[in-house]
Amino acid sequence: MRAFHRLLFATPSSLGSKASLTSEPLALLPPIHLYRRLLRVHRKKLPPEMRLLGDEYVKSEFRAHRNVENPIHIVGFLTEWQLYAQKLEGDSWQGEKLDKAKLDKMSDEQIGQLYELMKTIKNKGEDGENK
Repeated sequence: MRAFHRLLFATPSSLGSKASLTSEPLALLPPIHLYRRLLRVHRKKLPPEMRLLGDEYVKSEFRAHRNVENPIHIVGFLTEWQLYAQKLEGDSWQGEKLDKAKLDKMSDEQIGQLYELMKTIKNKGEDGENK
């Protein structure tokens, strides 16, 4: 995420996105601040077993994207994690389904990763019920 500082106030239209034609800057948090915010919201909002899973996932994702250079990928990555943090803080995440448009845009690798995450969550849930 080396090119991040140039992107702090980039507009979606300047990055090639047609989703928004407004000239207002995106209010993206810097990666370190967002990372800390995610861990903090996990600590406050998630039960202990889900917090451990969530923290591991956040840490691995931020590590995996540490050296990304593509500005569109950086903005997309940070935007989605920031939306996730906002949903957790507002308690609107429980029972929410994944948007079909986002699912259609995912690569096969991302869908596989999502499936593995779903399996892990279900296994943790079953382990908790069996205790």
